[in-house]
Amino acid sequence: MEIYISNSSGVPIYAQITDQIRGKILSGELREGEMLPSIRFLAKELRISVITTKRAYEDLEQAGFLYTLPGKGCFVAAQDPAIHREEALRKVEEHLQNAIDAARAGGVSAGEVRDTLEVLLDGEYSK
Repeated sequence: MEIYISNSSGVPIYAQITDQIRGKILSGELREGEMLPSIRFLAKELRISVITTKRAYEDLEQAGFLYTLPGKGCFVAAQDPAIHREEALRKVEEHLQNAIDAARAGGVSAGEVRDTLEVLLDGEYSK
């Protein structure tokens, strides 16, 4: 499993790991029941603290992406389609908020933003 860590980004390392594993699960790269590397192995491979990888795995388990079998390891949990939809909606909201912020900073009106969104949606869904 490829995970890339950036020490220069403002994102904590555990969050980078969490985001990348979550992305791999949501994209289907990691499938239900697939075993993840052990916490110690991943920490060694990434040259980071075991505590950091443990935090990432715990966050993923709490969010319903992983489950742990004591003595066996961490595995990808069955995914509820509602979780995928909620995750997608969260990303859409985040991107739309960034677009609104950019529009405000650039003096673009709300009507122009709506028109642009409609043009983009019409072009995307008519394909």
